[in-house]
Amino acid sequence: MSQTRRNLLKAAAATPLASSAKTAVKGDNVYAKLGVKPVINGMGTVTVLGGCLMPAEVVRAMDEAAGYFVQLPELERKAGEKIAELLGVPGAMVTGGAASGITVGTVACLCRGDQKKLQQLPDVTGMPHEVIQQKAHHSGYEHQMTLTGAKIIEVETVADLEAAVGPKTAMMFFLNKAEPDGKINRAEWIRIAKKNNVPTLNDAAADVPPKERLWQYVKEGFDLVAFSGGKGMLGPQSAGLLLGRKDLIDASFPAMSPAGGIGRGMKVAKEEIVGMVAAVERFLKVDHAVEARELDRRVSEMINALSKVSGVKTSKHVPVIANELPHFQLEWDEKDSKMTTKQLVEKLQSGEPAIHVLPQGPGKIVVSVWMMTGQQHRVVAKRLGEIFRG
Repeated sequence: MSQTRRNLLKAAAATPLASSAKTAVKGDNVYAKLGVKPVINGMGTVTVLGGCLMPAEVVRAMDEAAGYFVQLPELERKAGEKIAELLGVPGAMVTGGAASGITVGTVACLCRGDQKKLQQLPDVTGMPHEVIQQKAHHSGYEHQMTLTGAKIIEVETVADLEAAVGPKTAMMFFLNKAEPDGKINRAEWIRIAKKNNVPTLNDAAADVPPKERLWQYVKEGFDLVAFSGGKGMLGPQSAGLLLGRKDLIDASFPAMSPAGGIGRGMKVAKEEIVGMVAAVERFLKVDHAVEARELDRRVSEMINALSKVSGVKTSKHVPVIANELPHFQLEWDEKDSKMTTKQLVEKLQSGEPAIHVLPQGPGKIVVSVWMMTGQQHRVVAKRLGEIFRG
């Protein structure tokens, strides 16, 4: 056998499994077999479209984890210790998504590790159970806290907050992306909480990249911070991170499966825990500036492709705090074009392939190019041009 032939065989043996798998084409993939059509994701890392596309190293880690049995509580603790070490924070745990992190974090603040109180929930008799949040931070995710038996107390000003804190206060909740909308900023929220010895939980689900935010908010003084695993970190969609004070993280573990009680349904599989560790390791190594430049290039291509379409205005849009990456923005006059945002969204979704975008009110949509693959951004630009020219 020639050396060249031998080298080719060695290379083939070392190639990832995808090389030997049948190439997925239209009508020939796991979704088509179920009668479900894949779509072009112009919304970003949203749950309704499945979150993100996991990188190969995350998928490989999950695949390897699937081949073994382990003590799940031990894996949860060891994985948390590893992530805390990687991020330089006191404590960490893998949760069943950011929403799960909010729930188990709330339980930790209510019960402080008291197993009797934990088993009592959602009956909060005899324990502090009020959670204070700003009215501007109302998001629809309050159920993640109230299912524990907690009661939400809404405030608007610093004076309101000072008056609301008392013996019944168990936690102060902060919705990170809503900081510009509220009257109390992060620093002031933390200061008042520390003064009153009340733990704080910051929901920063979609707020990476940049990677520094994974430890920034803990170092600022938040006692707990929740992140989604299946958004910017490109980890498993049904996983997340809860980071912060070691004692509160320790009190959060018994509030989640495999333990019984209020969080039994918040199960994180061994594959997802290992996948989340791999996602964090990868996320810390990635050059996010390079990623942003690629997204910027896609947005620029879309702007150029639609520059000669009359009646539309195109621009680059970078959201504040959450999903802080280049997006494509399209605006038009609904009366002149005789097309509403709702009608445009319906046209995009009814096409082949279906395209999902972010409606932003009358005559305005935003398109995330983050989770697009190949030339999908060009397909979206072409479809938009056809619709408005038509």
